Amino acid sequence: MEKAEIIIRKANEKDIPQLNRLLRQVLMVHHKGRPDLFRAGSKKFTDEQLQTMLLDPNTPVFVAVDARALVVGYVFCQFQRHDHDSVLTDIKTLYIEDLCVDETKRGSQIGKTLLSYVSSFAKNNGCYNIALNVWTCNQGALAFYEKCGLVPQKIGLEKIL
Repeated sequence: MEKAEIIIRKANEKDIPQLNRLLRQVLMVHHKGRPDLFRAGSKKFTDEQLQTMLLDPNTPVFVAVDARALVVGYVFCQFQRHDHDSVLTDIKTLYIEDLCVDETKRGSQIGKTLLSYVSSFAKNNGCYNIALNVWTCNQGALAFYEKCGLVPQKIGLEKIL
């Protein structure tokens, strides 16, 4: 089987409907894993929030687009610094807010391509590291990130009362 060509580019306002489709897929993964925390039928960002992020250089958003110009994946990022913090060093981090590959395209290296792209982008923009959070109920994502060489940085704990 021939591998389809995927192009990674900055997202733009015309991508919002396709970003919304993928945002709903991610939400359902989380809702199925933790229905006590995640609402069904919603999405992480409003269209207005998406428009703002797409224009803000501190919150770069990239999309993976196939030959038909269909958005088959995305990665939402945010530059973070802790300048003059009393405990943390003054490093620049590219935080990955959200990464998604269309559920019909998972396993086709699109996620790996997106992660590689943002790693290079971060390095070229003077970042020390990339960082992200992953919900433990999303075992597929956890396995994917570990396979890509990411290691736990910190662990969040909870006790449901």
